[in-house]
Amino acid sequence: MEHDIVSVIQAMLAPGIMISACGLLLLAINNKYSMVVNRIRVLDEEKRKMKYQKKVSGLNDDEENRFHSISIQTKKLNRRMLLIRNAIIYYSIAVALFLISCLFIGLQYIVMPDISRYTVVIFFLLGMLSVLIGILYAIREVFKGYDIMQIEIDYTENLHK
Repeated sequence: MEHDIVSVIQAMLAPGIMISACGLLLLAINNKYSMVVNRIRVLDEEKRKMKYQKKVSGLNDDEENRFHSISIQTKKLNRRMLLIRNAIIYYSIAVALFLISCLFIGLQYIVMPDISRYTVVIFFLLGMLSVLIGILYAIREVFKGYDIMQIEIDYTENLHK
């Protein structure tokens, strides 16, 4: 009996470790999400000021270029937020699937010995697939972030010519 309990706990460890891993991934990606939201707010505030200035006194060429750069960046940042959102969703789904795996392992031992081991494995594998999809979205988001920074760098370099 005691050996059975130990083996149940050991079986629950793998999904538990994956829940912890997903927690770290969620923490990191939520931090990125907050930074992107903040960046959008800063750029939108700058754009609002420039729109007002454009109405009142007009913009010189550098200011027009900056205004255009801000418009491009906010559109791309919006797409970047979509990628981050998708990564968060898939990491969260993975946590849910790993929790379901743990529950089925426990239920299998306590009340429902007829639950197929394949059911547990399927939920665990779906959780792993969900983590993989989340990671793919996170990778795409990194590339999108690089593209956005290139816009800012190009604008800055054009100022100094």
